[in-house]
Amino acid sequence: MSYGIFSSVYDILTENVEYEKIAHKICSLLHKNGVDGGLLLDLGCGTGTLSFLLENKGFDVIGVDASEDMLIVANEKKYEENSSAMFLCQKAEELDLFGTIDCAVSVLDTVNHIDTLEKVKKAFEKVSLFMNMGGIFIFDMNTPYKHEKILGNNTFIYDMDEVYCAWQNSYNKESATTNIDLDFFIKNEDDEHYERYSESFCEYAYEPKYILNILEKCGFEILGTYDDYSDNLTNSETERIVVVAKKIKTIFKDELK
Repeated sequence: MSYGIFSSVYDILTENVEYEKIAHKICSLLHKNGVDGGLLLDLGCGTGTLSFLLENKGFDVIGVDASEDMLIVANEKKYEENSSAMFLCQKAEELDLFGTIDCAVSVLDTVNHIDTLEKVKKAFEKVSLFMNMGGIFIFDMNTPYKHEKILGNNTFIYDMDEVYCAWQNSYNKESATTNIDLDFFIKNEDDEHYERYSESFCEYAYEPKYILNILEKCGFEILGTYDDYSDNLTNSETERIVVVAKKIKTIFKDELK
């Protein structure tokens, strides 16, 4: 998925995302579990907003995303931020780093964009492979409850100065997927006319119990699951689950079967 047009307006459409709050909570969870710096992997980094915030909090950051278009924006912002973050274009399940990391984060539903549980497993294997023993992995994902009850078969409208976006969801309970169709209307340079663009992608509503089971098979211990980036534990109406895990052992290939 390239996210061509989507990448160009992504930061506009996510202006309401509380990145500062997310970064603060991540740092708090890392500190609580003995990580106060070092090399951090931002898996599914998008346009790099969280990467830069975590870098400013003392981490050396590697941002990885499968979208070249998202990373073009991230690298443009990198110079504006005077950042030393490194950005790599890789799929999560094909992660290949130059050395080991001390911690990893993956936010805003990256896991939901991986299209099979087997690929989720491969992605977690890769994170584990490159993580130092005792390292912390924090990630979030949209729950089946959110997919069915909130996203569902609903339409959301974003009406902003630079862009108008119609976001249409189509939820399939049998396949546990939400197809997302985006129609963008973006102002021309003459500031009088709009051009229409369309993009589509899919999210997968994985049951948390399966994801946690895979995580443990990849050498991680589950330290906690939270209701979004709060101190509250998950419940039946949690829309976004945040998972905190610690690498406690190295897994060899014959153990991954």
